[in-house]
Amino acid sequence: MAEHIESHHHSVLDAFNPLENRLNWLLLAVPLTIYFQVQHNVEMTFLFSMIAIMPLAFLMGHATEEIALRAGENLGGLLNATFGNAVEIIIASLAIWTAAQAASGSETEILMLNLVQASLIGSILGNLLLVLGLALLWGGYNHRTQTFNQEALSMNGSLLLLAVLALIIPAAAAHTGADSDILDLSRYASLVLLAMYGLSLFFQFKTHSHLFDVSSEVEEKEEPKMTTRDAWILLILATVLVGWMAEILVHSVDDAAKGWGLPTLFIGVILLPFFGNAAEHFTAVIVAGKDKMDLSLAIAIGSSVQIAVFVAPLMVLFAWVMGVNLSLEFGILETAATFMSVLVANFILNDGKTNWLEGVMLLACYLILALSFFEV
Repeated sequence: MAEHIESHHHSVLDAFNPLENRLNWLLLAVPLTIYFQVQHNVEMTFLFSMIAIMPLAFLMGHATEEIALRAGENLGGLLNATFGNAVEIIIASLAIWTAAQAASGSETEILMLNLVQASLIGSILGNLLLVLGLALLWGGYNHRTQTFNQEALSMNGSLLLLAVLALIIPAAAAHTGADSDILDLSRYASLVLLAMYGLSLFFQFKTHSHLFDVSSEVEEKEEPKMTTRDAWILLILATVLVGWMAEILVHSVDDAAKGWGLPTLFIGVILLPFFGNAAEHFTAVIVAGKDKMDLSLAIAIGSSVQIAVFVAPLMVLFAWVMGVNLSLEFGILETAATFMSVLVANFILNDGKTNWLEGVMLLACYLILALSFFEV
């Protein structure tokens, strides 16, 4: 009996134990980041701060899930939605904060705002093409054809198209030279998107929760393994460490890009979202292999929706408060890439069935876009 009780209660230290979870070995990147920062080795500092964010993001997700299991389905869903993209929010907020400290129009301010926009676009593309592509490929490799709940997915697809509209209009206005009102347009459009996100959560968790129920895919009800107090301690600790690593990362990104000869756009769009979301990506692919496609798509598409309809507008409004001019005008290449990715993903998932070849198509799109961001 004592063993049974013990197995259900993990301490905060257990959560950091590499023997409990092999991903925790990557936590060694935290002291290595500090070591290389003291040594003034900017490239290595940047690399290890980026690696350190991966296991810390996983620990944040683990703590959130533990709290969500005790908080009930609706509040649990909201907690997972809010903390699902916490890494992007932390990195973007720190970059905006750094831009606010810099002189208006300075190179640092421009670099930081470009980094914010690139990481947000990269998160949308990464979830829609890379994660979804890997999930469909791995799921299709294990199961010939897979089906999923079409109704739940079509709402998320429509929300993504709405967000793309809010990106296209400012980009089109800037292209025609009418950029004086883009900032105001972006801020008001952000308010509309946030209101829309709030209503979509109400729809998802309250009025039409039956459409989004994936409990039938979960074989047994999961029991919390940590006490609520320990889960909150873990969440706060992991969030503080992510914030610390993100601050080091944001301040070393420019020198690292120059040192490696990589475009900052490539680092922002491809590298940062990959490391920040790796744990979440892994989950989406694993559950697809178990034929739990509703859950897999909820993670991949749901994360894209959160970034596009919640995080991006939130950052525009945060920048407004900080006196920084961040707009939804993300550039022609980034906007076109997002628009085409949303269209491709919507078309592929339109029939309610998936196979491995569709996964390969999404990965091919991601590869083409990654090459274009590297070359531009």
